[in-house]
Amino acid sequence: MTDTANLRPLRVDIISDVVCPWCAVGYGQLAMAARRSGAVLDIHWQPFELNPDMAPEGENLREHLAAKYGSTAEQSAQIRSQLTELGTALGFDFRFGDDMQIYNTFQAHQLIEWAETQGKGHEMKQALLKAYFTDGKDVSDPQVLVQTAEGLGLDAADARAALDSGAHADSVRQREAFWVQQGISGVPAMVFDRRHLVTGAQGVETYASILEQLGAAAPRFS
Repeated sequence: MTDTANLRPLRVDIISDVVCPWCAVGYGQLAMAARRSGAVLDIHWQPFELNPDMAPEGENLREHLAAKYGSTAEQSAQIRSQLTELGTALGFDFRFGDDMQIYNTFQAHQLIEWAETQGKGHEMKQALLKAYFTDGKDVSDPQVLVQTAEGLGLDAADARAALDSGAHADSVRQREAFWVQQGISGVPAMVFDRRHLVTGAQGVETYASILEQLGAAAPRFS
């Protein structure tokens, strides 16, 4: 059995968006690496909007990617298949469809920040990733956001009030701007111990190596 009692929790700031599939994969890989190595992680979710100017009704995901990145239908299908396989290996269920929409996530990030004040920021982040990628929900819809909060045992009225008041809007904007100023232009991006930046979903073995190099992994005994 691995003894983690004396391990120093390693702070990891994860800059990501809830409509970013590679963010779900990257976190899943990091979490698996931590479990295997016995590392103790102190996760801090940081907001990033892939589409800050997205129209309220959203856009078709496949059409959006084609316009933004020049992806062909064949390339899109291949990436979706790859993501689905990666997700399955990590216990995350991607359910892509041709009618899947992509949305603005500013309010979703506000809800995550509010949930953090309730001690459930991490759970909210995971619930919103699942709501979007597994359940196909509109994560820009306040009703969906409130229901997601309620599903975590949080007070629905308080969640609604936090969104309606915009109490966390300025803070989220400031945090987004901070990371952009640090040079973050794509996600996922992970900052280990406030010093070491790793971008993209790097794979379980790479994350395990990073955790070991930073002294976060438990010692191995032969």
